[in-house]
Amino acid sequence: MFDVRVSVRVCMMLVLAVMAAGCGGGERRQVIQNKGSDTLVNVAQAWAEAYQTIDSAVVVAVSGGGSGTGIAALINGTVDIANASRVMKTKEIDLAKSSGQDPKQHIVGYDALAVFVHKDNPLGSLTLAQLAEIYGDGSSVDSWSDLGIEVPGCRNQEMVLVSRQNNSGTYAYFRGAVLGKERELRLGTRDMHGSKDVVDLVEKTPCAIGYSGLAYSTDHVGMICVTSEEGKSCVDPTVATASDGSYPIARPLFMYTNGEPEGHIKTYLDWILSDVGQCIILKKGYAPVRGVSCGD
Repeated sequence: MFDVRVSVRVCMMLVLAVMAAGCGGGERRQVIQNKGSDTLVNVAQAWAEAYQTIDSAVVVAVSGGGSGTGIAALINGTVDIANASRVMKTKEIDLAKSSGQDPKQHIVGYDALAVFVHKDNPLGSLTLAQLAEIYGDGSSVDSWSDLGIEVPGCRNQEMVLVSRQNNSGTYAYFRGAVLGKERELRLGTRDMHGSKDVVDLVEKTPCAIGYSGLAYSTDHVGMICVTSEEGKSCVDPTVATASDGSYPIARPLFMYTNGEPEGHIKTYLDWILSDVGQCIILKKGYAPVRGVSCGD
């Protein structure tokens, strides 16, 4: 789940907005409701805070909960912008249109979906096929010994599989990119609410393996080099390999609006896609939509 400090900051910003709107002679503030992807929540908050220095008459209220949560809010007409780390499904678009909404997709950056292991794990690389065997149903890979390694501190060498909840865009993308459309994730995974939660559990659990956004990596966990297929060179998850698409599990990050954005919402999205906004997403560990020069 996203950091509680984010929600505290959002509440403070909303209180200030209400106070400003109620003061005689003060400029009435516009509030943009922005909800969804846990992968994007930290950079969305950074955008919101930076934008206050650009236009103090606009407050962006950011909350997480997962891509599915943001998309559901867009369908219900309760948000202005839905953050998502996956493409909206056809049935979601149809439901939105039947509810009078017209979802429009905006790519705001790119992310490498990294595979994390405990820092003492000696595993250096995995193929996509091996990753599918680890996470897929009907798998024959149950222990680190099945991969020919021994993990210090891991009793019985039995793998602990860390995943995301199924309303997460990260979950949906991982399943599609690694397992394909037909294969299900195996039962018994530990399904975490947030991206940071995945990395935190892997850090504390010698037997664990998990997947999460590159921006949540720390010096306390290992990241696996991934090979698209046997015999090819493996690629490390980095901002550069996410940007050029060479990392096998790279993905675009989206914001959805109801129809083409107008007014203060359009101005805000245009700013996100400007050099200033794209330098913020780069600083947060994601790849921008294009090359930008950000200086120091």
